Amino acid sequence: MKKILILSANPKNTSHLRLDEEVREIKNTLQLSPNREEFQIITESAVRVDDLTRFLSNHQPTIVHFSGHGSGTDGLALEDNSGHVQLVSTQALAKLFDLFQSQVECVLLNACYSESQATAIHQYIDCVVGMNQAIGDTAAIKFSVGFYTALAALRNYEDCFQMGCTSIDLQGIPEYLTPAIKIRRRRYQTVQPTNPVKSDKDNGMNNDNKGGQNRSVSIGDNATGSAIITGDSSTANVNFQQVSLPAPASVNIQAELNALREILVKLETSDRRKIDNAFADAQEELNKPQPDKDEIGDALNRALKYAKKAEGFACAMDKLQPHLTKTTAWLGDNWHELLSLVNLTI
Repeated sequence: MKKILILSANPKNTSHLRLDEEVREIKNTLQLSPNREEFQIITESAVRVDDLTRFLSNHQPTIVHFSGHGSGTDGLALEDNSGHVQLVSTQALAKLFDLFQSQVECVLLNACYSESQATAIHQYIDCVVGMNQAIGDTAAIKFSVGFYTALAALRNYEDCFQMGCTSIDLQGIPEYLTPAIKIRRRRYQTVQPTNPVKSDKDNGMNNDNKGGQNRSVSIGDNATGSAIITGDSSTANVNFQQVSLPAPASVNIQAELNALREILVKLETSDRRKIDNAFADAQEELNKPQPDKDEIGDALNRALKYAKKAEGFACAMDKLQPHLTKTTAWLGDNWHELLSLVNLTI
């Protein structure tokens, strides 16, 4: 079941919006669907800034829909304790959804000039819809009706977005180009691992410390120092390996990122979506005509740090090392530190 949390705010000192009508139309659209049992709608009105964390925590939604006023890069307009405008910043919204990325699949910001918030939130949420300019009440409502009509037919989010835009266009309203979508398709997630890394349990080893994780700690000042891997009952020494980096121009960065992703996707981890998000961000940047290497390096750093907490990461390091060596060469001097995550050094 997909749980839809509709948040609305129309502070006293802002122009009146037909938010109740929008909510009613969304409910009617889903209730008339033969698939209505697949959805649960929760509505919260007159939303204050302090309400956001409570509503997201208590309701655990799959889709978050906000209806109200936007203020461009300044943020979204919620209410203060007296019912007047209190803006919540773009950066704060992004940080908030970072905390809920394991449960939220889609965020829809049905507010004027909300594309900047959509872009920021998309760092953590797979599908985010915002508005690239002002949007009128009628167009906003028609977009919602179209979006949820497609959702009720069990279409994917990209189809829902297109249906929303088409619903505006069918009414002859020129604002059908106002909604903007940020989405990751994640085709690689449908591929099943052919040779998954075995856990200790698969290898017949008993691990009574189910709540703990092994950790690596580097010690010493020389390039061939050691790492200590500790558990409850064993200690092992691991040497850092010194490597030479290839010429950056010789590296096929797309192939190396694909290889790293295919290795990490086989790990058993509760941070799977965070790793996937990081690789999707790296891929999105790489697809640009002039990709920012620091953006790609930062995304890869996030993916590896989440993966390092996973069961089986130590077993995967041998496979990761050659690909990370080439990737680090392509990224440049700023990212040589990534090598230490797989016990390598220059």
